[in-house]
Amino acid sequence: MRLLNTTSLELVEFFGEQVPQYAILSHTWEDEEVSFQYIQDPACKGLRGFTKIAACCRQAREDELDWVWIDTCCIDKLSSSELSEAINSMYRWYVNAAVCYVYLFDVSPLDPFLDERRFAAARWFTRGWCLQELIAPRELEFYANDWTELGTKLSLKANLLKITSIPVSVLMGEELPSKCLVAERMSWASKRTTTRIEDTAYCLLGIFNVNMPLLYGE
Repeated sequence: MRLLNTTSLELVEFFGEQVPQYAILSHTWEDEEVSFQYIQDPACKGLRGFTKIAACCRQAREDELDWVWIDTCCIDKLSSSELSEAINSMYRWYVNAAVCYVYLFDVSPLDPFLDERRFAAARWFTRGWCLQELIAPRELEFYANDWTELGTKLSLKANLLKITSIPVSVLMGEELPSKCLVAERMSWASKRTTTRIEDTAYCLLGIFNVNMPLLYGE
């Protein structure tokens, strides 16, 4: 597992029991994301996506965490074998994170719960990959577009149940997704989309406890 140091922005690979405590980011991809190939280049600081990385690292430091995992820059997506291993491991990485930060770029900090529709309309709730990123983490915090904290999975569980129809027992980790019927789990993903058609299936691997090789374009 490759992690990003929250102070130096150095990428370091850890194995097995060596993996330290880390925060993990859940977000939707936008323009100018910083890739694995570009994160060590000082010029990456000029990209819009770097602002998100810097803010995530700052929040992790405030939480006394030295490491973060961010999908845009911690996976070498040019390596098909690494990408396959990462996607098959991703649910576990979210489970094992000390905390998951959900960054909602399209939600303002001005008390979105005065109008629940503003929170519910976040693009994050429409993306396939974000489903497992909601369910898997034990501790999950939501942040507005300026990184003002909006609440936690616990404090917002009523809102999340209403938006996603996922049982609170599953959201809170009291019940494993595997205890729910296949049809019910499929219904959670039914209104979510992915950029690549193959990811419609791959984003559910963790929810269904499946491990399989990835074959994009086949």
